[in-house]
Amino acid sequence: MSDLKTQPHDGSVDAFLQSVPHKTRRSDGLVLLDLFEKTTGKKPVMWGSALVGFGQYHYKYGSGREGDWPIAAFSPRKANLSLHLMGCYDGGGFDGQKLLLDQLGKHKMGASCLYINKLSDIDMSILEHIIAGSLKVMRLKYR
Repeated sequence: MSDLKTQPHDGSVDAFLQSVPHKTRRSDGLVLLDLFEKTTGKKPVMWGSALVGFGQYHYKYGSGREGDWPIAAFSPRKANLSLHLMGCYDGGGFDGQKLLLDQLGKHKMGASCLYINKLSDIDMSILEHIIAGSLKVMRLKYR
C-alpha cells in the first residue's frame, strides 16, 4: 500500500493563502482561516500543497489502509472553495445537519467535501454551525 501523498508540514499557511491567484478565493480563504481557527480552537497547518488543516485524527479502514488526516480543512481551489468536513458527509451526520445544509445557501456536496463558489453565496453563521457539528461528530468518533 502506498503512503498518502497529502501530509502535514511546516509550510506557511499565510504565504499559501496570499499566493492564491483568484482575488475572491484569496479573500474568502482568509475569512475561512479565521472561522476554522475560531471554531476548531486549533492552529492551521498546511497539508500537502493546497490544504489548510485544523486538528488531526488517525483512521483505519477494514482493508487495513490507515493514515492521518485533519479533523477539518479547506482549500481555495481554482473552481471553488473545498471544505473538508468529514463527520458531516461520511455517514456520521449530526442532529439538524440536513436543515442546516438546506439553509446554508448555494453549495454542492461530495463524499467528504462541501463545495462553495464564494462565501457571499452562503450564510456564514449557518456554516459555523455546520463546522461545529462536524467537529463534534469527529471528536466522538475518533477519541
